[in-house]
Formats: sequence, C-alpha cells, structure tokens
Amino acid sequence: MSESQAEQPELPSAQELAVETATLFASLAFARLAEETRDLEQARLAIEALKGLVGLLPEDRRQDYQSVLANLQLAYADAAK
Repeated sequence: MSESQAEQPELPSAQELAVETATLFASLAFARLAEETRDLEQARLAIEALKGLVGLLPEDRRQDYQSVLANLQLAYADAAK
C-alpha cells in the first residue's frame, strides 16, 4: 500500500450508503407527514425514493425498511384524506 493510500479514509460500501440514505429518506418522510411540518409532495417524493432503495439494501435490513415503507405509505394515505 502506498503512503497516499494509507492516508485516505476508508470509503463506505454502496450497501452502507444505501442504508444511510434509506434512513434519511424515511426520517424526511415521517417529518413531512407530521402536522406541524406537513408537506405531502415532499413526503411522497421521500417515500418513492425509499421504495426504490429497499431492494438494494442488505437482506438483513430489508425487512425492517419494508415495514417502515408500509407504515409511511399508510400514514401518507391517511394524511392525504
């Protein structure tokens, strides 16, 4: 390993980034569904982004995020009434 390689921080894996990004989208969607910060268009976009990421998540995390996604979709439908 060269000296310049040793100085560079280790990069996260694509799956690690997918989990972090899924968490951010889920948090944003929940926040945008709350009455005090409601923005249904932003919530919808965050939910759709999370939906696209779920299939890329590691298998051991996928079930949890599928449940989060289902809860967000139900909360969105309720908020959109």
